[in-house]
Amino acid sequence: MNKRVPECSANPLVREIGKDPADFTRRDILAFIRRRGIRTLHFRYPALDGKLKELKLPVNDLRDAEAVLAEGERVDGSSLFKGMVDAGRSDMYVLPLYRSAFLNPFAPDGLEFVCRFLDARGEPAAQTPDNVLARAEESLRRRTGRELHALGELEFYVLYPQERELYPGRPQGAYHEAAPYSRWDALAAEALRLTSEICGGVKYCHAEVGHVEPSQDSLPCLRGLRMSQYELEFLPAPLDATVGRLMVAKWIIRSLAARQGLLVSFAPKLSMGDAGSGLHFHLSLLRGGRNALIDRRGTLTEDARALIGGLLAHAGSLTAFGNTCAASYLRLVPHQEAPVRVCWSSANRSALVRVPLGWRGVDNLASKVNPRQKPDYRGEMFGQTVELRSPDGSADLYLLLAAVACAVREGLTDRRASLKRARAGEVAGNIYEDPKMMRRLETLPGSCAESVRRLERDRAVYARDDVFPAPVLDYCIRRLQGEDDASLSRRLGRMSKGAKRAALDRIVSDSLHCM
Repeated sequence: MNKRVPECSANPLVREIGKDPADFTRRDILAFIRRRGIRTLHFRYPALDGKLKELKLPVNDLRDAEAVLAEGERVDGSSLFKGMVDAGRSDMYVLPLYRSAFLNPFAPDGLEFVCRFLDARGEPAAQTPDNVLARAEESLRRRTGRELHALGELEFYVLYPQERELYPGRPQGAYHEAAPYSRWDALAAEALRLTSEICGGVKYCHAEVGHVEPSQDSLPCLRGLRMSQYELEFLPAPLDATVGRLMVAKWIIRSLAARQGLLVSFAPKLSMGDAGSGLHFHLSLLRGGRNALIDRRGTLTEDARALIGGLLAHAGSLTAFGNTCAASYLRLVPHQEAPVRVCWSSANRSALVRVPLGWRGVDNLASKVNPRQKPDYRGEMFGQTVELRSPDGSADLYLLLAAVACAVREGLTDRRASLKRARAGEVAGNIYEDPKMMRRLETLPGSCAESVRRLERDRAVYARDDVFPAPVLDYCIRRLQGEDDASLSRRLGRMSKGAKRAALDRIVSDSLHCM
C-alpha cells in the first residue's frame, strides 16, 4: 500500500485503491468501477450561479468508461456562463479530476468527479472560474515563491416548520449546543460523516449561535419557520482543493436536508437582529512547504504582516466576489460579529482580519490536564492562520479565492506599502467604543453598488498576469449592479414600516438559495 495513505482514511476509495487521491490513475478508477459494479459516472462542474452542475454518463462497458475518463465530454459554455462566454465559441470540454473521485452517497452505483474546463484547443478555458483560480495560484507562486492554502468555515441555517419543541432554543444562544437541545444534531452528524468520507480534510461540525423562533416580526418568506444554525469547518488545503471541498459540501448538506423535507440556506442574513451566515476563510502561507506566517519564536513574520496588509488594501474590492447580493450588506453592520471597518486584530472578532490562536509557544497541552500523560507528542497542528471574516454564503468561491490570492500577491510584492498598511490597520479592544479609531479606519462597502466602485478602482490588480479576463470582471460588475441597492440603507430608513418590511422580504427571499 502507498505509504502516503492515511492509516484510517474515511474515504472508501482511498482504502480500497490503496493510494492517496493525488496518485489515482485511470487504471485505478477503472479497476474500482469493475469491482464495485459502478453503473453511472457523474461529472460535476461549476456554473455561473455558483452551484455544481451535473452530467450523467452510463457505464455501458469498460471501454466506454475509459474513453470518457480519458477524453472527457462536451458542454455548452454559453449556457453555463451566460453573458461571460460568447455563444459563437461556446463549446468546451469537461475533464474529470481523478483525485476528486467519490462514491455518490445517494446512489451507491454512481461514481462522482469534479471536473475542469478545457477549450476547443484542449487548453484551459480562459473565462471559466476554475481556470481563473488556477492562474491566480500560479501568479502568486511565480512572483513570490509562496503558496497559499485556505480553509473555509461553512455556516448555514436549517429551516423547518413551526411545531412543538421539547427543548425550545434561545435566540443567539445555540453556540455548540448538543443533542437533545440541538434539534438537527443527527443531520449535522450525517453531514460530517459524508463530507469526511467524500471531501476529506474536515475539521469539525457544530451548532452555531443562531436560533430564530417564528414571530409576528418574521418576514413573509420565512413565516412559520424555525431556523437553527450550524457550521462545518475544514482543514487548510491548496485553494483549488478548498473550493472543491466547499462546493461538494454544499451539495451534500442541501441534499441531506431535502431528503427530510428541510430547507438549508447559506444566505448571509435571514433575520434582522439575529446571527447571519458568514463564510470565513483562514489563510496559511507556505514557503518551501513550511508555514511562513510565524518564525521559530512563534511571532508573526514580515510575510504574515505583508499578507495582512495586502488583504486590508484590497478589502473593499474583495467584497465584489465574497458578498455578491444585497442581503450581504444587511450582515455587515456594526456591533455584530461581522466586520464593517478595514482593520486587523489578534483577538477581535469584529475585525476584518483576525489572527486566531495558533498553538504558538505551546505544545503537549493534553499533559497539562492529564498528569499521567508524558509530554511526548512530536506532531504539530496545521499551524498559524490569518482569518478573513468578510465573505458570506453568497461568495463566488472560485473567483473569491482567486481574488484573495491576487491581494496576497500584491501584499508580498509591494512590501513597503503593505507593511505600512498593516501597521496603520492594527487595532485592539472594542473598536466601537473608540470614536477616534472608528473615524480613522476605512469602511467596508455598504452595498453591491459600492463594491462595484471598489472593484473598478482595483481592476488592474485582478487583471495582472491575465488572472481575471475582462469579460469575467465585466460580468462581476453587472451581477452586482443587478442588485440595484445603491443607497439601500438610506432608502430603507425613509420607508414606512410596511414598505420596509416588504423590501427586506424581497431582498432575503432573493438570497435564500444564493450560490
